[in-house]
Amino acid sequence: MNYKDIITIEPGKRGGQPTIRGMRITVYDVLKMLSSGMSKKKILGDFPELTKDDIQAVLSYASEREHFLITTSHEASFRSKHFAQAG
Repeated sequence: MNYKDIITIEPGKRGGQPTIRGMRITVYDVLKMLSSGMSKKKILGDFPELTKDDIQAVLSYASEREHFLITTSHEASFRSKHFAQAG
């Protein structure tokens, strides 16, 4: 699944937050529902405009973003230690 076909970012919509297929439902909204214990089935029932693929795209997007943040953080930490030792 390529979340890039589903997750969109538009500067004028929801303050530029990542949304699902240009709708007003954000990645954060779906993650918050899932983390509060809502089942995928319940979310799909409450938001019939969403699909199973949309929810999977949210999870894929969040996973990749988390990986990017961790990788970037580790690289920044490594660089700062390297420069401190060099100086």
